[in-house]
Amino acid sequence: MKYVARIVEVPDHGIRLEPGEDAVVPEQPTEVNLLGMAIALALGAAGYRHHAEQRDPELQTLDALLAGDAVMPWKPAETGGTVYVVCELNDGRPTCEVRPAAE
Repeated sequence: MKYVARIVEVPDHGIRLEPGEDAVVPEQPTEVNLLGMAIALALGAAGYRHHAEQRDPELQTLDALLAGDAVMPWKPAETGGTVYVVCELNDGRPTCEVRPAAE
């Protein structure tokens, strides 16, 4: 199972994930948290940094992030180009990376 989402820049606010049609979002809270952490690690490894704007914990939840409904305070080291976060959901231990393609 995979979670694949295009990373969409929202100027002056951060990024929003745009999940693909086949993206699998876990239902269990622990699995949602693990996926959120794996995505954050992948973003950090790809050079994304926290935007100066603080997160609103009532609106910017992990569920909203994974569904593509929330903008999170991350900004890329470089702008432009389409990039994706691709996560393999392996027995509750997701591994994610930022890639130029959704494959």
